[in-house]
Amino acid sequence: MSAATQAVTKKPFWSSSRRDALTFYMVTSPWVIGLVLFTVVPIAYSVYISFTDWNMLSSPNWVGLKNFKDMVDDPDVAHSLWVTTKYSLVSVPLRLSIALFFALLLNEATKFVGVFRTIFYLPGVVASVAAAVLWQWILNPRFGPFNAFLGLFGIHGPNWFTDPDWALWGLVLMSVWSVGGEMLIFLAGLKGIPRMMYEAAEIDGAGRWQRFLKITLPLLSPTIFFNLIMTVIGSFQTFDSAFVISTARAGAIGSPLKSTLFYMMYLYENAFKFLNMGYASAMAWILFVVIVVVTYLINRSSRKWVFYGD
Repeated sequence: MSAATQAVTKKPFWSSSRRDALTFYMVTSPWVIGLVLFTVVPIAYSVYISFTDWNMLSSPNWVGLKNFKDMVDDPDVAHSLWVTTKYSLVSVPLRLSIALFFALLLNEATKFVGVFRTIFYLPGVVASVAAAVLWQWILNPRFGPFNAFLGLFGIHGPNWFTDPDWALWGLVLMSVWSVGGEMLIFLAGLKGIPRMMYEAAEIDGAGRWQRFLKITLPLLSPTIFFNLIMTVIGSFQTFDSAFVISTARAGAIGSPLKSTLFYMMYLYENAFKFLNMGYASAMAWILFVVIVVVTYLINRSSRKWVFYGD
């Protein structure tokens, strides 16, 4: 090949592919830098801190696995984990059932659908602290409207947030307040089910309940699976509403009598009240492992009940 031909075929340094690559790196670099600085580095530092004794006022002191060993002997760790698990076992099915019920109603509605969607979703955008204050009034045993409603049927309502036997169930009841997000996702899933399948089932004589069991639930199972995963993760991270209600009543986290001592609240107490950040970091990683295990088990079970079609 002659020198003149080589000059013609030589690829220019600023070719279009290199310009595209440079543009890609320039556009994505702010996100990558933010991810490294505000996510990767804090995660890595949290791992290091979990093996230290650090009060945030002096240098971290390496203690190895001591924090994790202390958690085994700490009864409040097991208690807070049990409170969180008990709350999740009740609130997650309740939230998903009510969200699906409202989504089914809105899917059948023909008038004022937008208005009803807004009304049902509105509590989901209310600040959790404001919602906690509101529910303290709703469930007030002396003048709250919920106990007054129960009184119409001759039922004497409990002292919700001041009774250790009822405080956690009051928070479960409160969790139903904000099912708007799950409801909208369910509604989107319902809109994706072809109407012709219902029409064919009606021609074959299938009733409403049979259509729900044989068509709606199987085709909605991927949406149920997604909502289940997200709601379980959120329930294990419950903090703000329980923190506001328990501290507002008695000034102590998890009151009354630690009946609402969620795992995240005990973690917060160790980190910012006792200034035991190493122990709190170890607790955070144990919670991460618990959530990963639960998510893995749900994902494994999905092979038997989630239908993705052919």
